[in-house]
Amino acid sequence: MSPRLIQRLRIVAIGFVAMLATLLGAGTASAHSAVIASTPANGSEIAAAPDRVSLTFNEALQAKFATLTVVGPGEDRALWSKGDPTVQGDTVSVPLEGLGPAGVYTIAYRVTSADGHPVSGTQTFTLTQDGTGTPGPQVGGQTDGSSSDDSGPNLMIWVIVVAAVLVFGGGLWFALRKPRGEN
Repeated sequence: MSPRLIQRLRIVAIGFVAMLATLLGAGTASAHSAVIASTPANGSEIAAAPDRVSLTFNEALQAKFATLTVVGPGEDRALWSKGDPTVQGDTVSVPLEGLGPAGVYTIAYRVTSADGHPVSGTQTFTLTQDGTGTPGPQVGGQTDGSSSDDSGPNLMIWVIVVAAVLVFGGGLWFALRKPRGEN
C-alpha cells in the first residue's frame, strides 16, 4: 500500500469513529409527557361517577390545544364529558355530570407536552352500576384503547441513520478513488 492510501484510510477511519461516536452519544428525544396517574385509575371499577375525570402527567403541559373526552360503552359511543378540559400544571381534567349505563368508559386525551410534542392516547374504567347522567352527542374517532402517538421521533432516527451512512459512503468513495494523474 502506498503511503498516500494509508493516510486516506486513516482519515476515513477517524471520520467513521467520529460519526459512530456522534450517533451513539446522541440519545433519542423520547422523554415526552406520559400519564402517571388518573382519576378514575386506568382499568379500575367504580360504582358511581366522579365529578371530574383527570389525568396527571410526568411534566407540566401546555394549556393550548388540550382535549380530554369520556366516551360511554355500547355502540352509541355517547360523549359523557361536559365542557372544555382544564390544564393546571401537570394535570388535565374535564367535568362530568354523571354517567349512564354500566360498562367500560374510555378516556381519550391529546395534550401538548412542555417541549411542544403532542401526546395522545386512551385509558379505560368500568362503571359497575347504572348511572343517572344524560349523554351528550355520539362521538366518532378512535376510542378502542390503543394509543395514537405518532412515530415522528422513530422516523427521524431512521432519516439521520440513512443520511450518516450516505455521508460515510461518499467520504469512503472520495478517499479511496484514484486521482486522475495516478495509474
